Amino acid sequence: MPEPAASSADATASTEQRLGTTGVAHRDVGGAEAESANLAWWDTDADDYHATHGEFLGDADFVWCPEGVCEEDARLLGDVRGRRVLEVGCGQAACSRWLAAAGADAVGTDLSAGMLRHARAGNDRTGVSVPLVQANAERLPFSDSSFDVACSAFGALPFVPSLETVFAEVRRVLRPGTPWVFSVTHPMRWIFPDDPGPQGLTVTQPYFDRTPYVEVDDGGAATYVEYHRTVGDYVRALAATGFALEDLLEPEWPAGHTRTWGQWSPLRGRLFPGTAIFRTRRG
Repeated sequence: MPEPAASSADATASTEQRLGTTGVAHRDVGGAEAESANLAWWDTDADDYHATHGEFLGDADFVWCPEGVCEEDARLLGDVRGRRVLEVGCGQAACSRWLAAAGADAVGTDLSAGMLRHARAGNDRTGVSVPLVQANAERLPFSDSSFDVACSAFGALPFVPSLETVFAEVRRVLRPGTPWVFSVTHPMRWIFPDDPGPQGLTVTQPYFDRTPYVEVDDGGAATYVEYHRTVGDYVRALAATGFALEDLLEPEWPAGHTRTWGQWSPLRGRLFPGTAIFRTRRG
């Protein structure tokens, strides 16, 4: 479950140093530059990310978000037994392994070879082996109507320039009437700094400004790219690509949950949502 620049402070600094990141910009970024930057970011950050978050995410657990919503309890995908399930942006594929253990024929995709290296290691550790495919979410290498369910837990969507392109690809590979469920950083979080403490409670960025957040090196080349969409942008993109929105979940911060994860923290979580989970269905 990747997160927008949300490894621990030390791990993020390490990745930035390795990539030569020296500054932040807000500018337009096309697909080729975003793919190159984010491929390099997640390949470089994969070890630090899993050292920081692997225990929380588990080897074969389906955790939707830093608030700790689990598919075992939420059942947002319905009964997956005997169903072919596609996980988009699988990271180390813990969700796919949970799905396989629950009786699904699960397949995980991710842009990053570094993340998929951890996914293969997770397969070996657990003995639950799921197929893994390196792929850009905008170009899924599967035939039409070949899956019964698609899901994504903080995978891929914040890092691509076109939601419509990804949604259209997901729709293409899904059979009619089947679910597409995904979690993302709640769009309202865009207006606040990426800070889990009191500084993260002050608005600094317009909600309606869709200009991408870009980390750059000395030459101005992107080393990390993240795109912002409003809630309405997600709804319109789903409608335009033939998905019906069935529910929008905004998980509350659970009592007794003390973990700080990047910008997610008990302080912020008790005041406003950090995650949006869209439960939709292909027409």
